[in-house]
Amino acid sequence: MDIETYIESLCREAKEASIILRSVSAMQKNNALESIAQGIDTRGDEIIRENGIDCEQGRKAGLSKAFLDRLTLNESRIQDMVTSLKEIAAMEDPIGEIAGLRRPQGFLLEKVRVPIGVVAMIFESRPNVTVDSAALCLKSGNSVVLRGGSDALSSNRALVSIIREGLSRAGLPENSVQLVERSEHTGVSALVRQNRFVDLIIPRGGESLIKRVVDEATVPVIKHFKGVCHLFVDEDCDLLMAKEVVHNAKVQRPATCNALETLLVHEKVASLFLPRIRERLGDVELRGCARTREILTDIGEAHEEDFFTEYLDMRLSVKIVDSLDDAIEHIERYGSSHTDGILSNSIENIERFVSLVDSAVVMVNASTRLSDGGVFGLGAEIGISTDKLHARGPMGLKELTTYKWIVLGNGQVRP
Repeated sequence: MDIETYIESLCREAKEASIILRSVSAMQKNNALESIAQGIDTRGDEIIRENGIDCEQGRKAGLSKAFLDRLTLNESRIQDMVTSLKEIAAMEDPIGEIAGLRRPQGFLLEKVRVPIGVVAMIFESRPNVTVDSAALCLKSGNSVVLRGGSDALSSNRALVSIIREGLSRAGLPENSVQLVERSEHTGVSALVRQNRFVDLIIPRGGESLIKRVVDEATVPVIKHFKGVCHLFVDEDCDLLMAKEVVHNAKVQRPATCNALETLLVHEKVASLFLPRIRERLGDVELRGCARTREILTDIGEAHEEDFFTEYLDMRLSVKIVDSLDDAIEHIERYGSSHTDGILSNSIENIERFVSLVDSAVVMVNASTRLSDGGVFGLGAEIGISTDKLHARGPMGLKELTTYKWIVLGNGQVRP
């Protein structure tokens, strides 16, 4: 079977399953999620074994340490999946939520929340995305077609097998969750053109992947673009607090899209703060502007392209700025509208920063790593949208729904 026929068959089956999901009760969906959680918990050793195949192949292929970290599953990350599934099951079902009002003509108008239909996820390397995507789509009444990276194929096969078995045990269609198991490069092109069967594309990955999806898609796309995240250390700032927040934002898990990539420091505190943060960051490779390198004389130079770069690694660009407005201007020019923050004690400066920085998430005296669906109480996230329509920032259950209008009349006509 050629790749286009293969992709179309998966999408057609997902569409058929999505029709069934429209009328599935919250209890049935929750039972399926609990069954999947139990399966992943019970078969954790199997998942880790299959993941080990992917990781070994990745090491032989020379994948970076950061990439391998995103790829790797261990007992702790397996348990995180189980916990996430149970949290999503415990959340309120958004489907069927109604806002109603009586119109002057006498009919009742209802705005009812409904599933989007079929969601296609295109993502790289992180197997936990497979579970989060399937769980969020199921709970919101959508079927999902998963196209993960070839680097994680063994892991994803194991996980999707368990997910589909859980669906079957709960009496739901297995085809609600589909995995593209073929790795032809043209498979992505075929998937993003399935406008007969797919209602939404969500790409998560590198800049080149997302640009390709946007350029080729005939299906609506919500971009989960790169995270060139900034923190600005203001002149009126608790520097001890700032040191720990910056350390967490860069080091806690540098291979994620919400990790800090550029540090902006007000020139009035630069000579005091920069040596402290350099010591606190330890093994992080710093690349600084010319003024930063006058203070930290042995670090590398930050070139223009560095400030556009999502490192996803233990590297950090550093720039000294003259003012709050200079920091805002830098973020506007180099940022990716993902997550940016200010560390300051000045209410006036905080309010100006929050007002003028046009990012999906704006942090005040907090780590960029907090930009996360789980942290925000969404249970999990299918990604962090850098678009403005129809969802922005961490996408949870409600962001995977749309609505329809229902008119309940008793004979009304248009005069």
